[in-house]
Amino acid sequence: MGKSEQASHRLLRHLNYNHLLYFWTVAQEGSVAAAAAVLNLTPQTISGQIKQLERAIDARLFERSGRGLVLTEAGRAVMPYADEIFSLGTELARRVQGDDRGLPSTLNIGVVNSLPKLIAYRTLEPVLLDDEAPRLMCYEGDLDKLLADLSVHRLDMVLSDRPIPTGLNVRAYSHKLGESEIALFALDELAQRYREGFPGSIHGANMLMPVSSTAIRRGLDDWLADTGVVPKVVAEFDDSALMKAFGESGTAIFPAPVAIQQEVAHMYGATPVGRVTGLREMFYLISPERRLSQPFALKITDAARARFAGG
Repeated sequence: MGKSEQASHRLLRHLNYNHLLYFWTVAQEGSVAAAAAVLNLTPQTISGQIKQLERAIDARLFERSGRGLVLTEAGRAVMPYADEIFSLGTELARRVQGDDRGLPSTLNIGVVNSLPKLIAYRTLEPVLLDDEAPRLMCYEGDLDKLLADLSVHRLDMVLSDRPIPTGLNVRAYSHKLGESEIALFALDELAQRYREGFPGSIHGANMLMPVSSTAIRRGLDDWLADTGVVPKVVAEFDDSALMKAFGESGTAIFPAPVAIQQEVAHMYGATPVGRVTGLREMFYLISPERRLSQPFALKITDAARARFAGG
């Protein structure tokens, strides 16, 4: 055995999976304190373990930047290997669980709060109807928070109305499920009033809107600017179901995907006023797997893509 191989073997003996996990979590969270909160450990424990890892590889992994930490050149070199190790570790755990104890007992799914709840339900329905499916545990939140939970394996997947933001340091992949045109809806009497002469007819009309941080709101604002129509925005929501519940009052129009037009009519008694030309809402499943292999992730994507085929 050559000297380089001997050195590699010595390094492997000193490497510790937990040390690497603490390093990886600090890199994801940006500080020891944030990583400690995620891992339910004290900051002192995490700092001490990372120092042991740095001694093992004889290199500093972090340097301070303001109140946070950034990766050194050595840290940036280690990070892709840590990503791969934890991705493989997750696959190994799932494979062992699948081989030895059957299917997992729960499937933890994050749902971005701006995603229409009826879309989320229809997307997950194939799992609900499967007699052998695990229990669904659904958690709602903003995309950044859900991706953070996905990165430390608190979630198995995330349903979103947008892909992973560019430049975000998270080991996950966006799988497009489909897309849908957007229409404006209202209770039937109000819809009939505004349908003729649409979209000019809604100038000055009471309108419910998603909050400005959502992709669909930015698209609606652009469409309104292009058409020269200025409705009266009476309320904004980061929860699509709450917005539709307000729309059920019959005092305002609201946007929703055409793909759930029948459900919107059934649940809220609302019908389309008109379609928002050129605006489509996208739907994604975000997973730690580059190529989906988890059986229920495949079931969800196959059913969703069939449902949204043709937009």
